[in-house]
Amino acid sequence: MCTRQYMNKRIIFIAPYPKGQAPSQRFRFEQYFSHLEKEGCTLEFHPFLSSKTWNTLYKEGSFIAKAFGMLGSFWRRFILLFKIRKADYVFIHREASMIGPPIFEWIIAKVLRKKYIYDFDDAIWLPNYSESNAKFHRLKAYGKVKRIIKWASVVSAGNAYLKTYAEQYNKNVVVIPTTIDLQNVHNVLSDLSTTPVNIVWTGTHTTMSYLQNFIPLLQELEKEHTFTFTIISNQKPDFELNSLRYIQWNKESEISDLAKSGIGVMPMEENAWSEGKCGFKGLQYMALGIPAILSPVGMNNEIIENGVNGFLCATDEEWKTRITQLLSDEALRKKLGEEGRKTVQERYSVEANLPNYLHLFNLSNSTRT
Repeated sequence: MCTRQYMNKRIIFIAPYPKGQAPSQRFRFEQYFSHLEKEGCTLEFHPFLSSKTWNTLYKEGSFIAKAFGMLGSFWRRFILLFKIRKADYVFIHREASMIGPPIFEWIIAKVLRKKYIYDFDDAIWLPNYSESNAKFHRLKAYGKVKRIIKWASVVSAGNAYLKTYAEQYNKNVVVIPTTIDLQNVHNVLSDLSTTPVNIVWTGTHTTMSYLQNFIPLLQELEKEHTFTFTIISNQKPDFELNSLRYIQWNKESEISDLAKSGIGVMPMEENAWSEGKCGFKGLQYMALGIPAILSPVGMNNEIIENGVNGFLCATDEEWKTRITQLLSDEALRKKLGEEGRKTVQERYSVEANLPNYLHLFNLSNSTRT
C-alpha cells in the first residue's frame, strides 16, 4: 500500500441510502472505508435518504411523510454542493438523487468542474420498482443513468454486462465485483452436518418475486424429503409451504442466521434486469461454506464452475436433482462448500480486490478519452 499517496485526501461518498442499510452500498464500498482511513483518507458519507425517510419509503401509503422526506433530501443535497469543491475525490453510487433528472451530477461535473467516480451494480437504466411506489416510479427518470455515466471520470461496474452498457457512453470503465469481507463479516463457516438440512434464500422484498416459480418445486420435494426452507428478508413472504421458516433480516444477526444453512439457492429469471445482477446471494452462501445452487444467468455463470464449486440449474428437473443430491450427501455439501469459499477468497473477497479498489481513485485523475 502507498499510504503517502492517499495521505490527507478527502473523499465524499454520495449514495441513495443511509449507511449500513442497503446491501449494494455495504458490500460495494462501505466495507472499504476502514481501509481508506488506514491509508490516511478523510471520509464523508452523504445519503440521499434520512433514516426516517428510508423506514417509510417502502411502506404502503405514508404519502405526506414520503413527500416531506424527499424535500429534506433535496435540501441536504443542495447544502452538500458547497462542500464538494474542497473534496479531492467524489464517489457517487447509483445516483445523487433517487428521483428526477441528474441535476446534482450535472452541477458537480459541469458547474463545479469536479471529477467524480461513478459506481453501479444493477441494470438501473431499466424500470424496476416496488408496488408500494408504483404510481411514482417514472419520477426515477431511468434515462438519467447514461448521462451520469457520460459525465463521470471513471465508472466502476459490478460485472461485464454493466461494463458493456457503460462503455457506450464512457471509455474509462472498470469492473469491480461486489465483494465479501472474509475477515470481519463473513468470517464463520456453516455446520453442514445439521439435520434436517436447511435450504436458505436471502434477499429483499423487491427480489422475492424470483421465488414465485420456485415454490411449486419445493412443494413437490416436501412430499419425499424432510428439510426446512428459510427466507431471510425485510418482508414476510406469503407462500404456502410446510417447510417455510421466515427470519426478519437484521444486520446484527444476518451472518449467524445464514450460517445455520446447508444449501443456498438463488433462482432467477433470464432477462435484461437479471443480467445486471452481480451474484451477491451466491457469493454470500459460498463465503460461509454453504453449497450454492444458482440459475445460470449473467454473472452467476462466471462465479460457478458447475459441479466444482456449486451447481447451475436451468430447469425444474435440474433443480430437483441437485437439491435432492445435496439433501442426502453431506460429503458433497462439504466439498462444494469448501470450493465455493475458496473461489470467494481468491476472486471476490475484499482482500483480493482491495488493490483494484484503491487504484480506482488513482484513475479518477486520468484523462477520459
